[in-house]
Amino acid sequence: MDLALLCDDEGNRVRITVLGPLLGVSGGLAAEIVVDTPFVAGRLDLSLWRSRLNAWSEALDRLEAGEDIAWLHVQRGPSVFINLTGERDCPEVVVEDDLVSMATVRVPIDLPVDWIAAQRRLLSVVLGAWNDHLSSE
Repeated sequence: MDLALLCDDEGNRVRITVLGPLLGVSGGLAAEIVVDTPFVAGRLDLSLWRSRLNAWSEALDRLEAGEDIAWLHVQRGPSVFINLTGERDCPEVVVEDDLVSMATVRVPIDLPVDWIAAQRRLLSVVLGAWNDHLSSE
């Protein structure tokens, strides 16, 4: 089940997929960030809790207000940045993995007009499916 799906007609895609309960951690979800472009492909494991999903909702609010965002930047694990106007005059998604691979990938994505609303719908589906499993934190 996708939490985020950012893609364009050029084959650039960043997807955050919820895989299921996080093994050994009550109230958490296992997820992955997948980057797939004609040039580079990769994936990172990601752990999600209610607080991280709430932070994603807040990030979508800021994006809608015209602000760039940094999601999970101050926490352990990968970080996701979305710049509304990137180096190629379209939005870009930057995924950083400072903890394990120490790699950064910058993906320009020509997003459709309604992309933020689409991400809100995905978040709503994830919360609807996993609300009872997620801890209150």
